[in-house]
Amino acid sequence: MPERKRRRQGGGRKRKVAAREQGSVSYRPYIERKIPYFEILDEEGLASIEKNADILLEEIGIEFRDFPRALDLFKNAGADIDGERVRFPQGLCRELIQSNAPSEYTQHARNPKNNVVIGGRNTVLVPAYGPPFVRDLDKGRRYATLEDFQNFVKLAYMSPNLHHSGGTICEPVDVPVNKRHFDMIYSHIKYSDKPFMGSVTHPERAEDTVAMAKLVFGETFVEENTVLTSLINANSPLTFDDTMLGAATVYAESNQATMISPFILAGAMSPVTIAGTVTQILAEALAGMAYIQLVKPGAPVIFGTFASAVSMQSGAPTFGTPEPSHVMTIVGALARRLGVPFRSGGGLCASKIPDAQAAYESANTLQASALAGVNFMLHTAGWLEGGLAMGYEKFIMDADQAGMVAVLLDGVELSENSLAMDAFREIGPGGHFLGAAHTQANFESAFYRSEIADNNSFEQWEEEGSLDAAMRANSKWKEMLNEYEAPELDPAIDEALLEFIAKRKSEFEDRDY
Repeated sequence: MPERKRRRQGGGRKRKVAAREQGSVSYRPYIERKIPYFEILDEEGLASIEKNADILLEEIGIEFRDFPRALDLFKNAGADIDGERVRFPQGLCRELIQSNAPSEYTQHARNPKNNVVIGGRNTVLVPAYGPPFVRDLDKGRRYATLEDFQNFVKLAYMSPNLHHSGGTICEPVDVPVNKRHFDMIYSHIKYSDKPFMGSVTHPERAEDTVAMAKLVFGETFVEENTVLTSLINANSPLTFDDTMLGAATVYAESNQATMISPFILAGAMSPVTIAGTVTQILAEALAGMAYIQLVKPGAPVIFGTFASAVSMQSGAPTFGTPEPSHVMTIVGALARRLGVPFRSGGGLCASKIPDAQAAYESANTLQASALAGVNFMLHTAGWLEGGLAMGYEKFIMDADQAGMVAVLLDGVELSENSLAMDAFREIGPGGHFLGAAHTQANFESAFYRSEIADNNSFEQWEEEGSLDAAMRANSKWKEMLNEYEAPELDPAIDEALLEFIAKRKSEFEDRDY
């Protein structure tokens, strides 16, 4: 992990921190992919999807509701406007994006060692986003509070396998809806020095986020660099609403990055077929990213998607099944052809608790996302109950899986040491390699060592309390929070943030919307 100034830290805690940092996966600010992308459609198949998306944009179009500015910008760019419906000449959206949007960008953290490069062959792993509930083994399921939010920020900060502090890790329902964004943004700044996401629930809240970022980074720095990456969902099917457009406009004008993400449950919000769903995703994302480039040419955008399926029996969302993996893989290829970063995936599951269903559904999605080439993996850790709950134990289990994703994407080293010919020469036929000099020199970093899995004998496991993975994760998150110390924050910046928050909160009454 990067060096961090820590106060009042005794030798015992230093040893614990050093031991954690010397695990099989050392901290890196983001993953640089070394393996090929997994592809399932050839050139002809991808071109067919792109052609149909252009037809969809031209014939049916996208609605931009209650936002005249978007209609005016598209009209001036050559689109056909019918009420709030925008129909695009073939190729217009693609031309706007490819002529202006960067293929990758750096999101700066307040600790420069934690800057992330989003796009290219890089992968950034980010906590889950948006649950109103939290769950742990001690207290069960309950509404999230600001304390829970702060806890998850701290856990993400301490995890060497997560590269980003995220956004609305959970909804702190003990704070008024119209003011909680201040507390969430402040928590990301105060309790972590990794990059973070901005508020999107109202344009004024986006403006507050930018203002707070300027207090941290400086106004000129924010104007010239990207310090925020924020989530803008399409209101699928084929619609953008004024809330999302308003927030997206604020961030674009400030040169801050937006993820234009169709949110789709296939069979309900898109056709039941993979090809039809991908066509809709591409059309919606093209329209949204094109709008951003009309607001500010060159503003960073991410081609986002959240696509799952609904049960044809119950109508409930499903996760970890093959079809969403197919969608992710195809959309990843389309994003690379378009030349912009790609967001999707994470540790998604429908399970209500951190059980076997949660584990296999999440592992399926995490690995499919990694193989598909996701650059910004939102919902990497903590997701339960189809996104309604943030799990403490699930967060730790997913963060462990995130470390495995990093090793997977590292690929296979072919150095002289890795080829291990000296070991073959030393041991020869019929021997074993446990005592080999090569093994002794490499055993500490040879394989990924999970902090959650138990690989002891049955007798050892039983003697230590017969703990399952969730129980071990329960102990782990408590240990991490007990050891947590906040990264240093300039007292003048902290004071300026608190003054800004107090002043802004005093300007309007509490509301629950």
